[in-house]
Amino acid sequence: MQDLEQTPENVAQTMRDVMMQRGDVEMIPVTKDADGLQLMLASVPQGRTVQDFTPALRKAEQLYAPHRRTGTAKLKTLQSLIDWAIRFKGPESALFANPDPGAASLTCIANYHATGPASGEGSDPTARWLDHVGRYEFPLSREWKLWKAITAGPISKETFCEFIEANAKDLIDPTPALLQQDKVQPTEDWERRLIEVAGKIMGRFGQVRQLIQLGREFQVNENSTLDVSRDPDTGASRFQFKSEHQDASGRPISIPNLFLIAIPIFHGGDLYRLPLQFRYRKSGPEVKFILNLYDAETAFETACNEAAELAAAETELPLFIGEPEGRPRLDGNHSS
Repeated sequence: MQDLEQTPENVAQTMRDVMMQRGDVEMIPVTKDADGLQLMLASVPQGRTVQDFTPALRKAEQLYAPHRRTGTAKLKTLQSLIDWAIRFKGPESALFANPDPGAASLTCIANYHATGPASGEGSDPTARWLDHVGRYEFPLSREWKLWKAITAGPISKETFCEFIEANAKDLIDPTPALLQQDKVQPTEDWERRLIEVAGKIMGRFGQVRQLIQLGREFQVNENSTLDVSRDPDTGASRFQFKSEHQDASGRPISIPNLFLIAIPIFHGGDLYRLPLQFRYRKSGPEVKFILNLYDAETAFETACNEAAELAAAETELPLFIGEPEGRPRLDGNHSS
């Protein structure tokens, strides 16, 4: 067998190949990344390429526990949101309450940004990821939904009667101070507020039995007259059409136009006293009833704010009204 000729070039090439195959691995020191974790880079023999072992190392390190807490807990009760916040809160945790009737919610961000101004140079030591979150979406009560639906527009006498009798448990009688405003002095703040409401809209409170009776027995007779007068100086005539609504006995109709209900706005929440406006409209032989929850938006916002203030008091966390900013991303922007 013929031996291969050894040349200086062949020897150098052989040594290079051996060193590339058996050379030592060199670890490359690198500073920490955005999450504060040490990057692991290595220079390997084959062509002395640099390989990043960070993903594999992180996966191994998180086999039994994650590096940090992330995620959004969706809580079903206000007390659960409070308990969650107490369990995970830190010095920089914060609450956000959104009183929007279409999306009322209470959010706790456990890892919110630290207080103080942002750093002007380099990385900001006060910045946080805002990605460990507890969220409670206020669930509307069944009663609130029913009364909002029935007050959406004019309804027939039959519909009115059926609804009032089916939901009579929500009706409450006004106090003597509301019934006899000129004789009895109010003793509670809510009484004074409702008396003020009645004064603004020229309202008069009625009792539960009167509202139920309206659904069963209300009848309107229309008495119309035409008055004609003539000015003797000019000879001009003036016509005035008068229409008067009378009850079944022929007396002018005089009925209360304010009633009182007490319902929870949120499921499982406290009861709120709400003034219910009552009107009717006669169109030909038909009578339509019109119900309206007076200033329902303010009552909704009050219920939301009171729940948020309770959470702030029990968790001892700062409360902001509105929605938090989006979560930061690695590109420096914010996600929604």
